[in-house]
Amino acid sequence: MWYQTELTLKARKRGFHLITDEILSQLPELNEVSCGILHLFIKHTSASITVNENADPTVRIDMESHFNHFVPERAPYYQHTYEGDDDMPAHIKASLLGNSLSLPINQGQLNIGIWQGIYLGEHRNHAGMRSIVATINGE
Repeated sequence: MWYQTELTLKARKRGFHLITDEILSQLPELNEVSCGILHLFIKHTSASITVNENADPTVRIDMESHFNHFVPERAPYYQHTYEGDDDMPAHIKASLLGNSLSLPINQGQLNIGIWQGIYLGEHRNHAGMRSIVATINGE
């Protein structure tokens, strides 16, 4: 079975956000898969998706703090500056964290760790809704 759809995520403020439930609520087709893969691809250059801690929200705060320190705004060597101080750092963060995930499916559920969840890395100060292409392959 192959299935593909485009998911829409609500607009969020800058930071790291746990979106596992929002993704799963838009994919009832996942229930039909006994063994397979869910591939997620975010269609933006200033946001990312990754897997990390799903229980303690301070992890998401620390992720945002670290990446803001690691990839600062207004670095003197940035040339791409006309879309705002947060834009070039957003592109760098998105490239570092990535734009896609492949997650195993087992018996209609994601087969990820008990403490793992899907994060949206929103790297812009004033972003809108985000689009994710979800592709399911399995039996």
